[in-house]
Amino acid sequence: MLKYIIRRLLQGVGVLFAVTLLTFLALKVIPADPATLILGIDATPESVAQLREAMGLNRPLLVQYWEWITAVLQGDLGTSYYYGSAVSDLIRSRLPLTLTIALLTTFFSLIFGTFLGTFAALYRRRGLDYLIRLFTQLSGAVPSFWLGMIALTYLAARRQWFSVHPDIDLTNRFWGSLYQLLLPTMVLTLTQMGPTIRQTRSAMYDALEADYMMSARMKGLSERRRIIRYALRSAMMAPLTLSSLQFAHLIGGTTVVETVFSLPGLGRLLLVSVEQRDLMLLQGLILFITTMVIVISVVTDILYQYINGNTEEGV
Repeated sequence: MLKYIIRRLLQGVGVLFAVTLLTFLALKVIPADPATLILGIDATPESVAQLREAMGLNRPLLVQYWEWITAVLQGDLGTSYYYGSAVSDLIRSRLPLTLTIALLTTFFSLIFGTFLGTFAALYRRRGLDYLIRLFTQLSGAVPSFWLGMIALTYLAARRQWFSVHPDIDLTNRFWGSLYQLLLPTMVLTLTQMGPTIRQTRSAMYDALEADYMMSARMKGLSERRRIIRYALRSAMMAPLTLSSLQFAHLIGGTTVVETVFSLPGLGRLLLVSVEQRDLMLLQGLILFITTMVIVISVVTDILYQYINGNTEEGV
C-alpha cells in the first residue's frame, strides 16, 4: 500500500509540473501585455518598456518560468494586475464560499444519487426504475443557468425564501450564510446527480449478481443485510470515485451558478481573470485548481484501494 501511495504521489507531481509548464507557455502566447494592462492604454512606450524590464518580461521564457515556479514554491503566486492584490490572498478569500458549495453539492449528490440509483437497481426494468432513469436524463439536459434563473425568480424574488443578492459571511454569520447557499447548492445538485444515479444503478446491479452475494446468502444473512453489508458497500466505490471527480470539477466549475446568484467565489474570480486578461491571476487559479484535482484524485485512488481490499476480506 505504501509503495502505491508513493507511486501515485510521484505521478501527481509529474502531472502538476507538466500542467504548470504548458499553462505558463500557453498564457505567454495570449495577445495581452501585462505591462500595458497595469499602466493602461494611455501609457507611453517608454514607461511600458521600463515596466516590462522591471517585471522580467524580456527574459527568456524558461527563465521566467523558473522564477515563477520558485516563487510559487515559496507561497507567492504573484500580484493580480486587475485587483492589485496578491493572488494567494484573493484565492484565500474566495475559497471558503466555493468550497462550501462544492462540499454541499457533492454530499447531496452522493446521498440522493446513491439512494435513487440503489432503488433503480433493486426495481430494475420496473416502473420505478423507468421514472428514475427519466429523471436522470432530464437532470443532465437542463442547463444550470436556466435552472438557476427559475429558482432565483420563484424561490427568491417571488416567495422570498432566499435573498436575491445574498450577503455571504461564513465567518460571522455561518448558519445564515449556509442557508442562503442552499439554493445554488440545490441547483447544482440537480444538474450533478444524474451521473451518480447511473453509476450507482449499474454498480449495484452488478454487485447483486456477484458471487459473494451467493456466499452471503449461504451464511444465512437476511436480504436487507446482504444488500447493505455487501452489495451497497461494493457498489459505493463507483459513485465515490465519481463524486470525488465532481468535487474537483466544482472547485473551478461553479462560475455559472456564482454569476447567476451573485456569489463572490472562485468561479467569478476565474471569470474576471479571463475578462480582464489578468494573466497572473488566471495562472494562479489554474495552478490552484489543478493542484486540488490532483490531490483529490490521489486521495480517491487510495480510498478506492482501501475499500476494495476491505470488501474482499469481508466476504
